[in-house]
Amino acid sequence: MNEQTGDVLTFGIEEEFFVVDRHGHLSQAGDEVVDAAEAAVDEQGELQHELTQSQAEAATDVCRTHDEALHQLRGMRGDLTSAARRRGVRLLPAASPVLSEVDPPRITPNPRYERMAEHFGATARTSLTCGCHVHVAIPDKASGIAVLNRVRPWLPALLTVTANSAVADGYDTGYCSWRYQQWSRWPSAGPPPRFASLDEYESIVDAWLRAGSILDRGMIYWDVRLSEKQPTLEFRIADVAATPEEAVLLGVLARGLVATALADDAPPAELSNEVLRAQLWRASREGATGCCPDPKTGDLVPAKAVLDDLVQLIAPALEAAGDLDFAREGTARLAAEGGGAEQQRRRFAERHRAEDVVDLLTGGRSDDVEESFTASPRPGG
Repeated sequence: MNEQTGDVLTFGIEEEFFVVDRHGHLSQAGDEVVDAAEAAVDEQGELQHELTQSQAEAATDVCRTHDEALHQLRGMRGDLTSAARRRGVRLLPAASPVLSEVDPPRITPNPRYERMAEHFGATARTSLTCGCHVHVAIPDKASGIAVLNRVRPWLPALLTVTANSAVADGYDTGYCSWRYQQWSRWPSAGPPPRFASLDEYESIVDAWLRAGSILDRGMIYWDVRLSEKQPTLEFRIADVAATPEEAVLLGVLARGLVATALADDAPPAELSNEVLRAQLWRASREGATGCCPDPKTGDLVPAKAVLDDLVQLIAPALEAAGDLDFAREGTARLAAEGGGAEQQRRRFAERHRAEDVVDLLTGGRSDDVEESFTASPRPGG
């Protein structure tokens, strides 16, 4: 997905979505929606199946500019949305299921996914989440470890950018990113430790494999990790964003962090995993309009101040990539209006109906989908 070109790092973004029926409950039509939308996708981006049949995934190609990433994400969201509507279902950009579900969705019939479901039981079947992953090019794995160590303190700030799972299971959870709490049930999830070397990274992964706490290297679920398939550092910290613009904001901030860390020769900050885990808990609760631990002091300050400090720290890298104005405007908008979590919470507070939140995020009402389905019957149906 990624490579380096000149002085500006390339990057790519992956987004996971739920597919819900016209009432807002998880549908089993995710595979059908992906297959139908694939035919409509132009030569940019890739659509993929996910762990359950209630999900769909979109991944950009290698991107060099934020405009390129934004164009691809908008296009793939549009293709998936259109394919879903033709089948009487909806694409839901939420990081946790909004409505309460009686039964878990079916596992996608894929040998790896079925093995995961058998091995991890309820963790695999009930940890229903949708994330946003950002890949940023790195020269090599050893450099990636050095960068990983330097970006760890900024993981709470990145978590606030796309927090989008305030309303889940039919109620306001009290968290902006409830997904982060759910995802933490996986044995390999959470913040990575500070590594002394690439060998230490590999020794932990080897121990996980021998213990059976992961089945393969694709299950290294740290919030930021070395990608197993591309020469990239992969940020896995975030909720799927409510909008493509917020997803790309996350992408340019992650790219700026990596570029800045690659040019930094100073030792990484001393930050224990116990403290970082607590800071991430706070960030998942507060989101972009609340408080966030300051990476330098650990004190709680407005998330806006932390994001402003982040943009200032990485401003040279943002400017070199043509991202500085985009990042400043995006973080200012988050501070003023909030992101997906705040939108969910405001809509839910109006009538205390989680169905209204589904309508907000899917861009339509259940009767709109039904009308679309009536007008466009299922092919071959």
